[in-house]
Amino acid sequence: MAGASGSSLEQILRAAGGRRVAYDSPSAGCRSQMIISHQHRFIFAAIPKTGTHSVRQALREHMSEEDLEQVGLFVNKRFPFEELASIKHGHITLDQIRPFVGEEAFTSYLKFAFVRNPFDRFVSYCAFMTRANDAFNQKPQAVMRHILFEARPMQHILFVPQHTFVTDRDGRMLADMVGRVEEMQASYDSLCARIGIPSRSLEQVNSSRRGSYRDYYDQQLIDGVAELYRRDLELFDYQF
Repeated sequence: MAGASGSSLEQILRAAGGRRVAYDSPSAGCRSQMIISHQHRFIFAAIPKTGTHSVRQALREHMSEEDLEQVGLFVNKRFPFEELASIKHGHITLDQIRPFVGEEAFTSYLKFAFVRNPFDRFVSYCAFMTRANDAFNQKPQAVMRHILFEARPMQHILFVPQHTFVTDRDGRMLADMVGRVEEMQASYDSLCARIGIPSRSLEQVNSSRRGSYRDYYDQQLIDGVAELYRRDLELFDYQF
C-alpha cells in the first residue's frame, strides 16, 4: 500500500468525467431514511455508512399509512414538515426531529439507531467516495490520508461522527437503544422484541469483499481516525 505523489494522487481522486469527489455536496450518496412509526411507537434514526438497508427494509414491512419516513436518492419521500422536507436526505438526527414530533411522543416512543466501528466506517467511506474510478483499490492509504488530513469534509453528512445523530447539543444520549452493525441480527431481534413486532432474518446487502479494515491502516491513520471519532469510540465502546 505505497503512497502516491501529489500529481498522481490528484489524478486517482478524480471521479469519472473529470469531476472531483463531491465533498461539497452534503447529501452526496445518501439514500437512508428516518422512520417514524406511530403505530408501533418508534423513531429510527438512520446513521450513514452503517449498512442498515436490510433493517430499514424489514421495518418498512410493518409500516402503516399513518407512519412517516424521509428518504432521498432512489426513492423520494419527505416528512410533512417543511423545514425537514427541504433536506435532501433521510439522515436526520434525533435532536432535529424532536420538536416536530412533540415532546410527549419523543419521550414515550422507542428511539434507536445502529452504529459501526469508526475505523471500519472510515474505510467504507473512502472506498465509497472514490468508487467512480476505483481510486481506493489502487492507492488505499493515499486516499485515506487525503480525505482524513487534507480534504477533511466535515460538511458531508456521510463523514460526520455517529454520536451526533443520537445525542443532543449538550452531548446527552437521546436514543433508548443503539444496535451494532457487527451484531446486526442479534440487535434487530432485540429491537423487535422491544417494539413488539415479529423478527426475521435480515438480508445481507451492500456487502464488501475488502476483508478486514485493519489491513488498510498504519499508526498515523489509526491515530488520525481515533482523534476525529474519539467520542464515537468512547460512547459506543469501540476499539481499533
